[in-house]
Amino acid sequence: MGPIGWHLLNQAAFIDSLEQAGLSLSKAQLAAFDRYFHLLVATNRSVNLTAITEKEAVYLKHFYDSLTLATKVPALREGSASLIDIGSGAGFPALPLKIALPNLSVTLVDSLNKRVNFLKQVVAELGLTDVTIIHGRAEDLGKDNQLREKYDFATARAVAKTAVLAEYTLPFVHVGGQLLVMKGSAGEAELVAGKQALQTLGGQLRDSFSFTLPNGDPRVIQVIDKVQKTPKRYPRQAGTPSKKPL
Repeated sequence: MGPIGWHLLNQAAFIDSLEQAGLSLSKAQLAAFDRYFHLLVATNRSVNLTAITEKEAVYLKHFYDSLTLATKVPALREGSASLIDIGSGAGFPALPLKIALPNLSVTLVDSLNKRVNFLKQVVAELGLTDVTIIHGRAEDLGKDNQLREKYDFATARAVAKTAVLAEYTLPFVHVGGQLLVMKGSAGEAELVAGKQALQTLGGQLRDSFSFTLPNGDPRVIQVIDKVQKTPKRYPRQAGTPSKKPL
């Protein structure tokens, strides 16, 4: 489906585009996305969650974009994998992935309590299970033995450049797991600039997928294997990764 389909409408384009990418949703799952949308727009009137509130744009740039991980990384759909989403904000990509992949265990981390409260509301109202929501900063939580190197997958969306993102996320992934990097057109350049950081933190590039959303927006998903443990000194204290990237 090309850009015109998304320009004209609606849930039908969402369904068709996902099916073309190999992902089918049930009526209950589609209803959950609809409820999610309405909760997002209602809460956004008092809490700054997103600048995107028009329904077509939310479905494309939040829901569909989040689900590209499920279409590009088949391992997410196998068994009962665990994923941690750092800087979850309004829940993207973890909650759309959870709706589409019920067997996926997800943990959402955000540093702002208002966003954490919204995430809890969505999870409760949609009746989602095996979802953990944590209020905190990645730099602090990455040192927690209950969380460190415990996850099959880590990801983050619109949080930081790859060199910084790696320090926020890789400490949570066990050896043999993967960091899933979601980027726009700058993804390849950020990967080159972040090569040293990935290597230092135990990561190694496995795959890179360049594609476009149905409206033509460029996207890159990079799969980073966790090939060795992250040195204990990482992540550094809060604020340091962004001020002094590796």
